[in-house]
Amino acid sequence: MKIAYFDTIAGISGDMTLGAFISAGISVDELSNELKKLKIKGIEIEAAHTVRHGIAAVKVDVITSETYLVHRTLHDIVGIIEASELNFEVKETAKRIFFILATAEAKVHGKAIEKIHFHEVGALDSIVDIVGTAICLDQFGIDTVYSTPVKLGAGGIIDTAHGKLALPGPATLEILKGYPTVIMDIPLELTTPTGAAIVKALSSGILSEEQLYVTSVGYGAGSRENDGLPNLFRIVIGETVPGFTASTVVLVEANIDDMNPEIYPYVIEKFLSHGAKDAYLAPIIMKKGRPGIVLSVLTEKSRLDDITHIFFSETSTIGIRISELSRRMLDRSQMEISTSFGIVKVKKITTNSRSRFLSEYEECKRIASERNIPLIDVYRILESELSTKYPHP
Repeated sequence: MKIAYFDTIAGISGDMTLGAFISAGISVDELSNELKKLKIKGIEIEAAHTVRHGIAAVKVDVITSETYLVHRTLHDIVGIIEASELNFEVKETAKRIFFILATAEAKVHGKAIEKIHFHEVGALDSIVDIVGTAICLDQFGIDTVYSTPVKLGAGGIIDTAHGKLALPGPATLEILKGYPTVIMDIPLELTTPTGAAIVKALSSGILSEEQLYVTSVGYGAGSRENDGLPNLFRIVIGETVPGFTASTVVLVEANIDDMNPEIYPYVIEKFLSHGAKDAYLAPIIMKKGRPGIVLSVLTEKSRLDDITHIFFSETSTIGIRISELSRRMLDRSQMEISTSFGIVKVKKITTNSRSRFLSEYEECKRIASERNIPLIDVYRILESELSTKYPHP
């Protein structure tokens, strides 16, 4: 499994993330060509090599033709992303980051999410930072992101479109609720709202017991030199050792006996679309002999706030149970293979240096619909071809 490890040496911002990816091996020309798919004129990336505390890094500046402050809504930004020629995965990643930003801004300013106008983060340079990050993840083929606890500066004041605000910034704190942080006695904005949203949207949490083969390392530089610590953000790209991956997840559950059962499929789909690892139902008998349902969701801790919001806004429950679980997973990845149906995505499972390949439901459903053949036949044909091409030892 290929991972990216975000090391927030001195926090994280959008431009530092792009700089680290470029330092790790992403081509500036290829990134620029992908960003042109946004169909926005007057965007240029400048990447310069610099040194922070003796460490070589890349400083990125986004040059745009916008010379005035543009107030864009989440709807405006999603429209720009959707109208682009970027691939599906890049679009979804970028939209997820912006949704987290908008949700935090709405909470901090006491407004509905559709009423929020992005200021700094609505400017073209921030759109480039976020979409560019999604592009870099896609080009590296990253399966999972982990990070260190996020560094936050404190004791200072920053100027924003909303006026002067104390550090850590309210939006940054709101975004990082439930995610490990370290508040440092440095009166500077170490982590910006954009940087916080990138971590919250992408990270599966803190890297713990995984063994990692490092393949590349990149350093992104901030704008200023800090006396206390190097103003750097580091990305480590690597492959986990074949076998299993250790991680920690949160189990969120509610007992429900008073909800229209037609709602459950919609709610489960919403949990999964907001990053839940799994969501499922189990029948139970509740007090006074009433039949009920246990609605269970497995999620990363970084997504706990989103999952909690869905429980309380989309179901009839008035309380949830939260517990932390350890889990072990066989390494898995997605790959494309040539079949009699054309190019098909399949899942590769690795254990003890042996691999087996499984058909993906969504791909089988797509083929069945396009070819107008029974779904069970699609599974049967693909399983036969996979076992012939990749025999299980």
